[in-house]
Amino acid sequence: MIVGLDMGGTHVDAVLIDKGNIIDVAKTPTDHTNLFGSIWKTLNCLLKDKDISSIEHINLSTTISTNAIVEGKIAPVGMVIESGPGMDPSFLACGKENIFITGYVDHRGREIKPFNPEEIQEAVAKFRDKDIKACAVVAKFSIRNPMHEINISRLLDDEFSPVTMGHMLSGKLNFPRRVYTSYLNSAVYYVFKSFCESIRKAMKKENINVPVNVLKADGGTISLDAGQQYPVNTILSGPAASLMGALAFKPGDKDAVFLDIGGTTTDISFVADGISLFEPLGINISNYNTLVRAIYSVSIGLGGDSAIHVEDGEIEIGPRREGFPMALGGSVPTPSDAMIVLGLLDFGNKEQAVSAMKQIGDKLGLDVKGTSEYIYKKMGTMIKQEVNHILDEINSKPVYTVKELLYGKKLKPQYISAIGGPAKALAPLLEREFNLPCYVPENYEVANAIGAALAKTTAEVTVLADTAEGKLSVPEMGLYEKIDKNFTIYEAKQKALQLLKEKASAIGTIDKEFEAEITEESSFNMVRGFYTSGKNIRIRAQIRPGLLYELGGANND
Repeated sequence: MIVGLDMGGTHVDAVLIDKGNIIDVAKTPTDHTNLFGSIWKTLNCLLKDKDISSIEHINLSTTISTNAIVEGKIAPVGMVIESGPGMDPSFLACGKENIFITGYVDHRGREIKPFNPEEIQEAVAKFRDKDIKACAVVAKFSIRNPMHEINISRLLDDEFSPVTMGHMLSGKLNFPRRVYTSYLNSAVYYVFKSFCESIRKAMKKENINVPVNVLKADGGTISLDAGQQYPVNTILSGPAASLMGALAFKPGDKDAVFLDIGGTTTDISFVADGISLFEPLGINISNYNTLVRAIYSVSIGLGGDSAIHVEDGEIEIGPRREGFPMALGGSVPTPSDAMIVLGLLDFGNKEQAVSAMKQIGDKLGLDVKGTSEYIYKKMGTMIKQEVNHILDEINSKPVYTVKELLYGKKLKPQYISAIGGPAKALAPLLEREFNLPCYVPENYEVANAIGAALAKTTAEVTVLADTAEGKLSVPEMGLYEKIDKNFTIYEAKQKALQLLKEKASAIGTIDKEFEAEITEESSFNMVRGFYTSGKNIRIRAQIRPGLLYELGGANND
C-alpha cells in the first residue's frame, strides 16, 4: 500500500492506495503553529485499524517552500558570487548580503584566475555581523569545473549551514538562473527542514518505518532526505500534485485544461495530446528565474474563500483571502457563501451565508439570490478569461511537454478536468463558460494527495565532455573523470544512461518505474587555428515523470 499526503495551506489531505485502488481518505485542518500535530492527526485518522506493515512508502506534496518564498518567510542568505570578467554582476544581488569576488574559470573549465581567500574571510565577517547562517556559493562556469565553489564552501562550512553550491543543483548553462536557484535553496532550507522533522516525528509516533518521498515541481518524487538537502526542488510541489492527481483519473490523448480550485487560489495547468506541458528553462517564482524543472502551471488569486468587496459599484473577487467564509464565522463575504446560498455547497451556517450576500447585495441593489448568482457567474468568467489569456501565451511559443517539443503545435482544449473543494459546484458553470465537458473525478477533494501517492520517482543527469581537455563531468553527482580524445557522443549517451540508473537505484526507484530518456544532446567541434582540437559534448538524460497507476472513476458533473 502507498500513503499519499498533501500538506496544504488550509487542510492536510491523505489517501491510502493499494494497487491502484483507493482504500481510504482523510482530511484535517492545517495548524501552522503545530505542523507535527496536523500531520500526526491526519495519519492517525487515515491508518486507524489498518495493517501498517503493508505500507510500502509514503509520498507527500507540500506548499511549504512555495508559501515561504511568496510570503517572504525565508532565512537571510549570504551570497558569494564569482562572475568573472565581461559583466556587471550587481543585477544578480539577491541575498541579505552579496559578496562579488575575483577569480575566474572559463567556459572550458580552465582556471584563469584563482579566487582570493582574503575576500572569503571578508565575506565571513560580513555574514557574521548580520547574523546570517545560510549561504550559497556560485561561480559562473562551475558546472565545467567546480573547484572554486568546493574550496570556498570548505572555508565556510565551519560557521555556516547550509552552504549551497550552484553546480550541485543543475547541469544547465545559465549563470543568473543558477544564482537565483542557489539563493532560494538556502533561503527555504530551515523552513523545509522543520517540515521534514515534523513528518519524521509523526511517523515515529505511528510506528511507521518506510521510505518517504516528496513531490517535485516536475511531477516526480525524490527522497525526503534529498528534499531536505535541496528543498528548492519542492517549489510548486502542490500544483504538480494536483495535475498528477487529475491525470490519474482522466487519462487520454487529447488537449485539456486542468483546474485545481482551492480556497485561496486556482492552479491552471494543461496537457497536450494527453501529456503535461512543461517549463523548458525552469520556473519563475517571486520574480526569480530558476533552473527548477517544472510542469507548466499558473496560479491566480481566486478561490472559494477569496474575499469579496464592492469597489466603484463593481464586485471584486480576490486576489486575497481574508479568512474563512462568513458561513464558517469569517468576517468577509466569499464565493463559498454565494454557492452555499445557491445550494451548490453544503457546509457551515446558511443564515450567515445569506447575511454575507445581503451585505454585498445592498451595495448593488440586488437581492440575495441575484447577488449569489452574479458572484457565481463572475467566478466562472474570471477563470475562463485567465485560461484564454494563458492559452494565447502558450500558443505564441513552442509547446514543450514532459516528453518532447511539439513543433507547430497549437493547444486546443477538448475538455476540462476540475478538482478541489468547489470543483463539483463550479463544473456546470465551467461547462457553459467554455462550451466544453467538465469532468470532476471521485475523491476530487483529495486529488492532490492521490497525485502525490501515484507519482514516480524521477531524476536527471548532465554529462559534459571536453575531448581536447580530456575531461568528463556530471555536476549533479559531483563526478569528474578523465577521457581520451576519441570519446564519442554515443559513449556519452551510454554513460548518461548508466549513471542515471545508478542514481535511480540510490534514490529508491524500483525497476518498473525506471523509464530513461535523452532530453538533450549536442556535439560541437572546437577549432584551434585551422584544426579541430576536440569536441564539446553535452548530454542530458532523465527518468521520465509519470504515474505508477491510473485510476477509474471520473464523472462528468
